[in-house]
Order: sequence, then structure tokens, then C-alpha cells
Amino acid sequence: MTTETNSVLNTVKEAFAPVTEAFTKLQNMEVPEAAREFVKKQTETAKERAADLHAGSEKVTAAIETAVAGSVSEAAKISRNIQDAIYQDAQEFFAGIDKLASAKSLNEAVQIQSDMVRARGEVLVSRAKASTEYLGKLVADGAKTAQDNFAKVYNKTA
Repeated sequence: MTTETNSVLNTVKEAFAPVTEAFTKLQNMEVPEAAREFVKKQTETAKERAADLHAGSEKVTAAIETAVAGSVSEAAKISRNIQDAIYQDAQEFFAGIDKLASAKSLNEAVQIQSDMVRARGEVLVSRAKASTEYLGKLVADGAKTAQDNFAKVYNKTA
């Protein structure tokens, strides 16, 4: 069996001898300098583009983080202002109750109640106006900031 195996092995070697010889010559073949320089240049260009893409994505992420951080800060400020308004309303309510309790006549109580309702209405109108102006400014500023940040990112990556 050994002779038969060697015979088959030799036949296969002989059949693939041209391929083996071609691979041997290919391994020893020299790559021209121009081809090596071309590959190096293309690799460097690809590295630069990857770095630019990475830097651009970092800037976009930073712009998003800035916008989100600003939104969180504004949300906290709004929450704080709402809490302050609720506290002030409670204080005014209790002050009104004290005034009503000190009324010596029904006419005086009605007058105190009317003054409280009128003052409460003025406060609500004032708060609504301030809230509308604040939210309008907040939206405009947020849109402008986002537009500026994305313009910076786009202009530097383009």
C-alpha cells in the first residue's frame, strides 16, 4: 500500500507542479515601488478620512450633548419656578384667609374677597405672559444653538 500511496502522491505532485512553481515565483516576485507608494498613499488618505469622520461624529455628539444639557438645565429651572409659584400661591391664599378672618362686616369680607380675586387674576395674567415670553425665547434660543452647532459641524466636516 505504501508504494501505491507514494505513486498517487507523486502523480498529484506532478499534476500540481505548474501551480506550485507559479506560487513559488509569485512569492519571490518584487512589487514595483510605484505600487507600494500608491497603496501607502491610499492607506494614509483612508486614515485621514476616518479621523475626519470620527472628529465630525464627536462634534455632532457634543452638539447633541450641549442641547440636551441645556434642556435639562432649563427643565430644572422651570420646575423650580413652578415650585416657587405654588409656594407663593399658598402664602397668598393663607394671607387672604387671615384678611377674611379679620373682616368685621359682610361688606368688608366681600371687598376683601373681590380684591383677592382681582389680585389673583392679575397674577395669573402676569404669569401667563411671562411664561409665553420665556418659552418663546427658550425655543428660539434652542433652535439657534442647534442650528449653529450643526452648521459648525457640517462646515468643518465638508
